[in-house]
Amino acid sequence: MAPLLGMLGGAGLLLIWWSAWEQPGSSGRKSRTSRVEDLLRTAGIEKVSAAGLLASCLGVGVFTTLAFFAVTASWPISGCFGLFGGWLPMAIVRWRARKRTAVLRQLWPDVVDHLRSAIRAGLSLPEALIQLGEKGPVELRHVFVDFGSDYRSGGQFDPSLTRLKERLADPVADRIVEALRLTREVGGSDLGRLLGTLAEFLRESARTRSELEARQSWTVNAARLAVAAPWIVLVLLASRPEAVMAYNTAAGAAVLLGGLAVSLISYAIMLRIGALPEEQRVLR
Repeated sequence: MAPLLGMLGGAGLLLIWWSAWEQPGSSGRKSRTSRVEDLLRTAGIEKVSAAGLLASCLGVGVFTTLAFFAVTASWPISGCFGLFGGWLPMAIVRWRARKRTAVLRQLWPDVVDHLRSAIRAGLSLPEALIQLGEKGPVELRHVFVDFGSDYRSGGQFDPSLTRLKERLADPVADRIVEALRLTREVGGSDLGRLLGTLAEFLRESARTRSELEARQSWTVNAARLAVAAPWIVLVLLASRPEAVMAYNTAAGAAVLLGGLAVSLISYAIMLRIGALPEEQRVLR
């Protein structure tokens, strides 16, 4: 009976440990999916889900692999470029997200100034946000027009404010929205002064960030050129049948796999070294 009791006790402890760690694991999977969804919202893409983006990556990767195989008749070469093709939709979304974030960084001070002027003129907080759909920056008017339609249809400020923050998906927007929410809930007469200080801070931050990004672009462009050059040479070599035959061997495939690993690791290290700190969305 002693071995049986030991086995049952061990199985029970294993089940307890498993149940304790199952929920964090599932939340981790959800967080990875939510990061892709946040990336899509940051890029201003609202009609594509995380699953749709991943499916696009898979489809483009398979198409690129088959296209290169039809030209080169080499699975190792086609597989390498298929990986590059599969990453292309994600790279486009990341580029669009960075571009939109840079544009919004220049627009937020004007948005804050409009809000400050509207509040000083005696408008309520919902009316101050709604008027941004007509007088705010052109790039953001449609978002505040949607907020106005949402608020008029439901008449509830807090849920409409939450949905506005989700549409904007920006750290600065999070701070502005939470400041307005707090003022709405507890009141206060310092909102105008707070918005004025925030506008000055945002202008200074945008100016400094633009200078740093201009200098960072040299590092990023050099890293991209260094990674792309060997693969451009490989495309030229793939036009020669003897080079394709060499890469179809086990040694040739190993060389391609090693080159791919070195390229990806080196590119990631270069981007990590030259990366600027990104603002995190903490008020969610």
